[in-house]
Amino acid sequence: MDELKVVRWKRYGRDRLYANLPDGTAVGWADCETREITVLRGEYREPVIAVLREHLRGIAPASPPKRAAPARPLALPPLTPADDLASNAPGVALRELAAAAPGPWARAVAWLLRRPVQGDSWQKGLAGERRVGAELDRLRRHGWRVLHSVPLPRDVDLDHLLIGPGGVFSINTKHHPKKAVWVGDDAVKVNHGKPEPYTRKSRSEAQRVKRVLERHCGFPVPVEPVLVFVGVADLKVVATQLTVRVYREREVSALAPLTGALTAEQVERVYAVARHRQAWLAA
Repeated sequence: MDELKVVRWKRYGRDRLYANLPDGTAVGWADCETREITVLRGEYREPVIAVLREHLRGIAPASPPKRAAPARPLALPPLTPADDLASNAPGVALRELAAAAPGPWARAVAWLLRRPVQGDSWQKGLAGERRVGAELDRLRRHGWRVLHSVPLPRDVDLDHLLIGPGGVFSINTKHHPKKAVWVGDDAVKVNHGKPEPYTRKSRSEAQRVKRVLERHCGFPVPVEPVLVFVGVADLKVVATQLTVRVYREREVSALAPLTGALTAEQVERVYAVARHRQAWLAA
């Protein structure tokens, strides 16, 4: 397909070939080491596979690195209802904070004084996580497992974890109603404001998830970071942003057809670890 342009990309220890549309949108990629091809847009499947295979022929396969014997996975205690995170609702970590927000009178005074209202960000965050959570829950019928509000040490949490045949996705929700959002390689700007380290933090969060899951699973677990923006008026992503998947809330369904990263047995093993509260105590 003549309109597809193949670009080689090397960062963060990865070596990939990306098949992009003329506007820079990635529709598929190939891992130069494993030679595996991932199609991001189903309607371009055949041309993506054809053009990436052709370019892979010109790249000498890397010699397999010497690997140490895999460490024995750490066992977890039997799962109890108190430790089972499967029942966590989206935004549960923010619910109590949002409930403590000021009432209408305090809000009116803050508005007159042009002061920010304490608790507004918590309520907005809660609403955003609930909207994204509802979209992710739709993917269960496609064989995916979903967890919400996974607690981590130091009073932070993972907004959502999506686990399925396409791998594991660590999902961070950002609610910016009616704002224009620009996503760069390492930072995000909202309404041309100061840079926020959303993308950099998303990558760090995904690595944290990967360490925890592999520590208890005993096999490699592919984890990708995802940023989901809720309610934005405009969303622009630079063409070089290839390490973090970026979606609006209704676009997370694009993850549903992804396959080939985990077997059905591995999916269940990863889910069994991820839903166990005690797996995250030393995250």
